[in-house]
Amino acid sequence: MANSSTTSRKRIVLLGATGSIGDNTLRVIAAHPDRLELVGIAARQDRVKLAGIAKKFRVPHVALFDEDAGMAAKASGDFAPGTKFHSGMAGLIELAQLAEADIVLVAVVGTTALEPTLAAIAAKKTIALASKEILVLAGKFVMAAAKEHGVQLRPVDSEHDAVSQCIDGQPHKGVRRIMLTASGGAFRDWPVERLAHVTPADALKHPNWSMGPKITVDSATLANKGLELIEAQCLFGLKPEQCDAVLHSQSIVHCLVEYKDGAMLAQMCPPSMTFAIQHALLYPDRVNGVEAALDFTKTLSLDFQPVDLVRFPMLRLAKETMVTGGCAPAVFNAANEVAVAAFLAKQIPFLAIPSVVDSTLQLINHQEPADLSTVLRCDGEARRIAQTQLLQFKF
Repeated sequence: MANSSTTSRKRIVLLGATGSIGDNTLRVIAAHPDRLELVGIAARQDRVKLAGIAKKFRVPHVALFDEDAGMAAKASGDFAPGTKFHSGMAGLIELAQLAEADIVLVAVVGTTALEPTLAAIAAKKTIALASKEILVLAGKFVMAAAKEHGVQLRPVDSEHDAVSQCIDGQPHKGVRRIMLTASGGAFRDWPVERLAHVTPADALKHPNWSMGPKITVDSATLANKGLELIEAQCLFGLKPEQCDAVLHSQSIVHCLVEYKDGAMLAQMCPPSMTFAIQHALLYPDRVNGVEAALDFTKTLSLDFQPVDLVRFPMLRLAKETMVTGGCAPAVFNAANEVAVAAFLAKQIPFLAIPSVVDSTLQLINHQEPADLSTVLRCDGEARRIAQTQLLQFKF
């Protein structure tokens, strides 16, 4: 388990070291070398960037999920002598269970992170979770495993980290609802008629955040906010009707928590993932951050708007899956991953994404899964059906 002493360095395994969350995590670790130490890093296939990280932070364990990339890494000479190599899913699991690790930060895109996360929980590692898909896919099993092994699960998404800060030390039974904020993505100010002509290049121009391609597209459709609502329901033990979203173009307020007495708490910070990552890695300590705080010597305006569910049907679909339950959230996630990949490959138009997800949801039985294998079968079936649904929308 993580050492709670403020004088001992917490040892970190970073799964997803070469993505945007990985980049920000490395900034936090570099800013606090007396408190944080990187002992393991993993990526899908970018061995060159992984080698640079390993050298800079003197990381003894590296893993590449792509086994061919792993073999190339061993033969490359890019890594320091004595570096221990791991590859494939087995390699991710080995890193997740490193005896010397205190915290495993999971920033792997998609559902690949499920097995390593469960392995880290079984090894009683503290989990810093940035990969929301695994809770959407198998939340009840992940949360049950964390409870069984007495493991802390700290959210790294800025919105969920914000909720955890607002309810820290407060009785959960007093919460009326939570509201996650959404920037509205790249097209929040576009006329609706222009959305039919959106290109992948347009979708990747997020006005506030610097993120990977898939999550940036999800921000434009608000699928990302839908996934976050599903994750919040799971993390904080809430009912579907207690989870909502509101548009907030500045991305300064990351959540609002309303209590039954009418009081509402908000968490505010600039739009940088370093704030949430540092809170998760150093909790409960508070030390100087990587980014500058908000400057109230300058004018700061905040605005909030209700979400138009006609303009953003992906949020409506996500909320419906929360009510339906069972495998519906997993189907939503899987179909969305297929549709977004097709859009980024210029195979379908932007507005086809919610249509693919909606039709896939209608074609699958959303029974309550009895075990993890049922969830995984449902995920696979959803992906196969979504692929067939692409055909009616392809250019």
